[in-house]
Amino acid sequence: MTERSPPSAPPSDSDGPDDPDSLSVCVLLPTLNEAETIEDVVSGYIDAGYEQVFVIDGGSEDGTAELAAAAGADVRQQSGSGKGQAVREAVEAITADIVLMADADATYDVGDADRMLQPILEGEAEHVIGNRFADMQPGAMTRFNKIGNRIINAAFTAIHGKQYRDILSGYRAFTTESFRQFRLNADGFGIETEMAVECAKRGIDTAVVPITYRPRPHGSDTNLHPIRDGGIIFLELYRKAKTNNPLFYFGSVGGIATAVGFVLGLYVIYDWVVAGISHEVIAIGSVAGVLFGVQLLMFGVLSDMLLSFHREQLDRIDRIGDDLDEESE
Repeated sequence: MTERSPPSAPPSDSDGPDDPDSLSVCVLLPTLNEAETIEDVVSGYIDAGYEQVFVIDGGSEDGTAELAAAAGADVRQQSGSGKGQAVREAVEAITADIVLMADADATYDVGDADRMLQPILEGEAEHVIGNRFADMQPGAMTRFNKIGNRIINAAFTAIHGKQYRDILSGYRAFTTESFRQFRLNADGFGIETEMAVECAKRGIDTAVVPITYRPRPHGSDTNLHPIRDGGIIFLELYRKAKTNNPLFYFGSVGGIATAVGFVLGLYVIYDWVVAGISHEVIAIGSVAGVLFGVQLLMFGVLSDMLLSFHREQLDRIDRIGDDLDEESE
């Protein structure tokens, strides 16, 4: 595919031009102490023809913001903290049609930018995720992180019914219009997970493209804490299931409660039959656990039915809107 050089001038507030060659692209780089790599990353995108490079800095103490500005980026200091808050704040300020989001640690290849933008420019998607596992270079990710990523992706697929392959990837391309449909609350590294959930929940056309993922350069330290941030991501996945897959959200807790109550009941029966010992308190707990679990399962089923009905109504409204638009034309 030939290289596309996005225009530097921001578009108007219209719905966006129909000609894909006239769509403007802004490269978004959230940063925090990335002095070792920021100049090369910014220069790489500018040299590739992406004149709009927006760096939002989370209070770096190593001169990252100054180096980014010297390399030609538009730099803004983040008003809050965390990558999620930085992304939301940055997109709010960006006026381009498309945002190409990457990390500033040089782990993503500027040469993949064209591939990331292609599905959007060709009208095939509104959100693109770069799959790091397609070409992950040796040393780019620890074995522990690989296992964690695989588990999180499998959990996402099971909960939300979409196979995005690498929901934790920080290399994204999306239209600003689609991003502003999202309800995002994550402040830290859970932002990528939340964006993937919103795409699945709102039916945003999402494409996954293979990219190269490289090791961090020597002297560049990661801001990711695998255990802490991994736990946050799992909690975010489960929390979001409440509105996208209530059967899983309530059913998982209900299933555990029912299973625990059932096991306790078997223990009470066994001890009473074999040893003649009764456990009244445990028996009460067993019955309570089973009843609580069954109620949650029933609530999950009812919630899932209501959600299905809600989605059907939204689809019907969309079809009516499309018919009205066709008639008006």
